[in-house]
Amino acid sequence: MISFIGNRPALQIGRYQVLDYDTSWLDDALRRAAVAADHVDFPFVEEICNGIVQYLETKCPLRLLQLDDLYARLRLMLVKIGCTPIAEKLEPLAPPVTVSLVRVAMEVGNGFELAFFETLRSELASLRSAGVEEIRFVGLRQSVLVLRGTQHWNKSCEVLLQEIQAIISAWNRDQSALSRPQRLLLEEPVA
Repeated sequence: MISFIGNRPALQIGRYQVLDYDTSWLDDALRRAAVAADHVDFPFVEEICNGIVQYLETKCPLRLLQLDDLYARLRLMLVKIGCTPIAEKLEPLAPPVTVSLVRVAMEVGNGFELAFFETLRSELASLRSAGVEEIRFVGLRQSVLVLRGTQHWNKSCEVLLQEIQAIISAWNRDQSALSRPQRLLLEEPVA
C-alpha cells in the first residue's frame, strides 16, 4: 500500500510521478499569472491555494493526477470566480522532480555514454516543457558504474563522473539566462 502525503494524489509530470510534494509551487504559479495579468495586488492567492489543497486532499477521487489536468481545473476555477485574465496567463509550474540517473544509465546500457547524455538532455527538455524548474538527481555514482560496466570505482569512473557534473553545471548556467530557469541539483555527496 502506498501512503500519500496529506492524502493527496500523486502528480504525473511527463513520465515521472511525484508523491511527496508541498504546494508552494501552486502559490508561485498563481502569483506569476497575477503579475503577468497586471494584477500584482491579487488578494486571493492564498485562498485559491488552500481551496486546491483541500480539493486534492478531500475531494479528488484520483490516486494519480496529470499536472495538466490540475492546471485545467485551476483555470476553470479562476474563470468561475471572475479572474479570467489571470486564468489566461496561468502557466504550468511543477513541484521538484527527482530523476534517477541509474535508471537513465540502465536504459542506455554500459558503454553508451553519448546515448546517456542525449537521453538526459531529452529528459531535461521534456521536464522543462512540463513546467519543472527544479530537478534533483540521485544515483550519480551508481549510474557511472553502470555506464562503465564495472562494480569497482576506478580512474575511468572518476573521469565520467566529472563529465556528468560538468554537463549539469553547464545546463544550470545556460538555464539561468532564461525567463523560467531550471535548477538542477545533485542529491548525493561526491566523495
